[in-house]
Amino acid sequence: MAHVVAEMDTTASPDRVIHALTDFSPRRFELWPNIDRKLYKLEATDVTSAEVTEGTGGFNVWEKTHYDWSKPGEVRIDVDDSNTFETGSYWLYQVTPRSGGGSHVHMEFDRRPKNLKGQALSALFDVAGNAIFKKYLGETLKRIEATPE
Repeated sequence: MAHVVAEMDTTASPDRVIHALTDFSPRRFELWPNIDRKLYKLEATDVTSAEVTEGTGGFNVWEKTHYDWSKPGEVRIDVDDSNTFETGSYWLYQVTPRSGGGSHVHMEFDRRPKNLKGQALSALFDVAGNAIFKKYLGETLKRIEATPE
């Protein structure tokens, strides 16, 4: 099992960060560089939730997930099915305002391997996951900051 935590500050407001997390339009691919278009499918959306299949092409990893942003300042993404990780794996984003403007983003994820590929990736994430996902998060936050409100 891999558990990774990454934290970063951004000049983007909490609302902009939460909106980017829950924007399932084609703009999603501009903001989140690790999402592969070929593995993406929006199944359903509601006011504070969505059912989405997403993945990363490099390792051909996909997940069917349930997004929930009913709690202010938080987006939780629970894995319902995956070709690599067990149901119950998750992502959690908590976004809080900073006193001088912008926001602080706390991202964590927990992955429970389903098979050999999941075990190998979990081992990689245990060693380098923080650096890998902090890089992805940093890139996304820069992209959010660069887009007009």
